[in-house]
Amino acid sequence: MPQNVPSFDELLDGAQRSAVHLEMRDAYGVLSEADDFNHWKSTGERDTNPDSPYWAPWVALIRRTVARGVTVRRARIVSEPVSDYIRYEHAGTVVNVHAGEQVRWLARRRASDIALPGNDFWLIDGRLIRWNHFTGDGASGGGEISENPDAAKLCDQAFETVWARATAHNDYEIS
Repeated sequence: MPQNVPSFDELLDGAQRSAVHLEMRDAYGVLSEADDFNHWKSTGERDTNPDSPYWAPWVALIRRTVARGVTVRRARIVSEPVSDYIRYEHAGTVVNVHAGEQVRWLARRRASDIALPGNDFWLIDGRLIRWNHFTGDGASGGGEISENPDAAKLCDQAFETVWARATAHNDYEIS
C-alpha cells in the first residue's frame, strides 16, 4: 500500500471512466467546512455560488473530470430524520449537481441488508480506492489508498446497490 495519498485533483485527474463516492456519516467535522457550516446554522444561508472561493476549486475539478467523459457519482446514506449537518449538505448539493456530479440519497433503514465497507470511500475506475478516515467527532483522519481487488469489488457492489435504491438529489426531500 503506497504511503503517499494523492490529492483529490490527482485522483480525479487520473480517472478514465468513473469516480464514485460513498458517504455514510450523519455528521462531518471537516475543518475546511467549519465556517460555512456555522454560518448556515446561524443564518440558514448556504453558499451555493459555484464561482465562490469556497466552491470554485471543486467545481473546476468536477467540470474538467466530466468533460473528459468520466462519470462522477456520489451517494449518501443518511439517518432520518436527518441531522443538521445533512440538512447543510443537502442545501449545498445543488452546486455538486451543477458541476456535473450525479448525487443520490438513501435512507439508512433501506441499507440494512447491504454489505458496506467500514469507511467512506472514492472508487476510481472500479479498481483504485481512496478510503476516507474520520475521527469520532467527524474530523478528517486522513486518507488511505488501496488497490486490493477484493476491497474494490466490495466497494463497487456496495455503491451500485446503494445507487440502485437511492433517490436522486432533485427528488429527495429532507425529513
